[in-house]
Amino acid sequence: MFENLKEDLSVVFDRDPAARNTFEILTTYPGVHALLFHRLAHALWNLGAKWLARLVSYLARWLTGIEIHPAARIGRRFFIDHGMGVVIGETAVIGDDCTLYHGVTLGGTSWEKGKRHPTLGNGVVVGAGAKVLGPIEIGDGARIGSNAVVVKAVPAGATVVGVPGRLIERKPEDIDTSHRQKLASKMGFDAYGATRDAPDPVAHAVNCMLDHLHVMETRMKQMCEALRAAGFEPPEGAQDIPDLPACEIISTAEELRRMHLDEDGVEQAPEEGDSRP
Repeated sequence: MFENLKEDLSVVFDRDPAARNTFEILTTYPGVHALLFHRLAHALWNLGAKWLARLVSYLARWLTGIEIHPAARIGRRFFIDHGMGVVIGETAVIGDDCTLYHGVTLGGTSWEKGKRHPTLGNGVVVGAGAKVLGPIEIGDGARIGSNAVVVKAVPAGATVVGVPGRLIERKPEDIDTSHRQKLASKMGFDAYGATRDAPDPVAHAVNCMLDHLHVMETRMKQMCEALRAAGFEPPEGAQDIPDLPACEIISTAEELRRMHLDEDGVEQAPEEGDSRP
């Protein structure tokens, strides 16, 4: 028991830069209190004292704002940051080294008996306000972005954002990211399950379609030129295919700023009357 408590305290120092000392964590961190109450309630539940276990869980919710069903199974080094509004259902299973933020729901989508709640692998981060619903599996190291609604299984190492939850794929960067990797290995997670360089999945899909249109336009022009070379002329009044200018859907201010850079990476001077810095 004391070994688990030691791990619970050390993980707070690792994942919350606001933590200052052990006494402060023991007295003012509701996530730690909720976990201690849950361990007691879970032990009572396994002993058959289910009403008493539910009472302990109810008192924990009243004191901490975090509701964890006594039957839920939680691994080691689990951390709930802030905590208010977190709900963890009866058949939920949480692996080791997971992190949940305030407003997270690990809920069910059915009134049927049996497995109704999600299973989180090791090292999963669920951002503030996210809802993970149903008997689905979230793979090891997955990240659920803030306010995402996830109703389908998530593979290991993936990141999910949006409503409904969509998988996003990071693009490789040419810049030196050794400092980020060093910090990530120390922290063990991305705060709130989101990163600044995460792409917009909708914009990515639209950009893929635009790329496809450009390829189709090029091939159509080649076919028309080949027909003309073979002696086939278009009927009178037919118009040439208009050029499709290069375009891109942008989703963040940073992407907009990059569009104002010239090929040498030097930002272009703002036009007269432009109030941009």
